[in-house]
Amino acid sequence: MTVHLEVAEGVGTVRLDRPPMNALDIATQDRLRELAEEITHRADVRAVVLWGGEKVFAAGADIKEMRDMDHPAMIARSRSLQDAFTAVARIPKPVVAAVTGYALGGGCELALCADFRIAADNAKLGQPEILLGLIPGAGGTQRLPRLIGPSKAKDLIFTGRQVKADEALAIGLVDRVVPAAEVYEQAHAWAARLAAGPAIALRAAKEAVDSGLETDIDTGLAIERNWFAGLFATEDREIGMRSFVEDGPGKAKFV
Repeated sequence: MTVHLEVAEGVGTVRLDRPPMNALDIATQDRLRELAEEITHRADVRAVVLWGGEKVFAAGADIKEMRDMDHPAMIARSRSLQDAFTAVARIPKPVVAAVTGYALGGGCELALCADFRIAADNAKLGQPEILLGLIPGAGGTQRLPRLIGPSKAKDLIFTGRQVKADEALAIGLVDRVVPAAEVYEQAHAWAARLAAGPAIALRAAKEAVDSGLETDIDTGLAIERNWFAGLFATEDREIGMRSFVEDGPGKAKFV
């Protein structure tokens, strides 16, 4: 397998394992989709870390594989490519990308599917598809501008240039930069903290934010309102409010 899932204490680590650069070939894309769907339905996985290992997150698609594909072949494949990444983006649980080394092309697009990105101080990110006479095809033209704004996204997509970790942090492409040796540890700690939280409320928060960004504010407010009211039917809401009243904020033990 080119991607593995390891689960411990509520955190599922999705580990890319295709040396030397974790190129995202068709088998890896399909495996990512399978694991995203599995994680979605596993109650023992409450938060997720996307991890490529100590040296590289993912350097992009498998160019040798794509070179042999003609127009009809890519028409047939492009939807499956996007569906694999969309499955990761729609995992209804908190997802953090632990980015080391290169996150280029499809690797950058995979990181964009996470809710939060922690990068090594030696990381480099970018969408270099234009240098191949292409554009991003796994969501980059859509998720990148939604994250960092259209003009900054066009700069990266039009030029194909790579940005170092400090610039990625400055433009909002990543959320935290840490020493390379600490990337996975800090990503896992972020996920573990949320894995101990109220699962249904976290799912509601993620869906309200993500769905609201795709629509007008009135529809977004309706989504928020429905989730907010619905959470009053959960045991976690009872636990959280009772703990707040009796013990103060931040001490609830959710089930």
